[in-house]
Amino acid sequence: DVVRDELAVDLQPHRTLYFEEKASGVLWYYERAESLHAKGDLVFCLDEKTQIQALERTQPVLPMGLGYVEGIPHDYVRHGTTTLFAALDVANGTVLTQCKPKHRHQEFLAFLRHIEANVPEPLDVHLICDNYGTHRHARVKAWLARRPRFHLHFTPTYSSWLNQVERWFALITTQAIRRGSFDSVADLKRKIDEFVKHYNQHPKPFMWTATAESILAKIERLCKVINGTQH
Repeated sequence: DVVRDELAVDLQPHRTLYFEEKASGVLWYYERAESLHAKGDLVFCLDEKTQIQALERTQPVLPMGLGYVEGIPHDYVRHGTTTLFAALDVANGTVLTQCKPKHRHQEFLAFLRHIEANVPEPLDVHLICDNYGTHRHARVKAWLARRPRFHLHFTPTYSSWLNQVERWFALITTQAIRRGSFDSVADLKRKIDEFVKHYNQHPKPFMWTATAESILAKIERLCKVINGTQH
């Protein structure tokens, strides 16, 4: 009966074990980021926010006031896109960023070099990232092999929500991009850089509270609901 229930929703227990192993590994670094930082190991959450559009509004955004809501015009002119690469320092909340026209392995390598240039040589660098193909490209692996102080740690497949930099992407989207008006890609990149510079003056690390056990418990409860075996 248990086997039939698992097959009914395609649970695939081996993947549950894979998720547990990967998630526990990532959360281990979150829980110890500050102590690792003190010992000379930096933990970064790294990802790309792709296809950020430089949209020029045809009319200015009207601010929210007494008795009426914020007015955002729906007409705009497209001026192209950029991809934002970001690495969030889990211990202190600062971010390293670069804007690139694409998000291939070439751009990812360039961003790794940017991180390398901004992290002093004696320090080890732990990078939490997803399973996107460019992160596992042969040239990326070769670059990392020549730099033993760099360590990549991958989140489980389809679990980008485990990557803290996604929360920072939400911040820059709501505070600088979504309501913005940009007359060119260069203008968009300039305003992103301004936001990052201001943010890094007063950074706040995200407080991760969920444990691997609590996450797995929620998944187990969800599976029971799906199977109709809550009791």
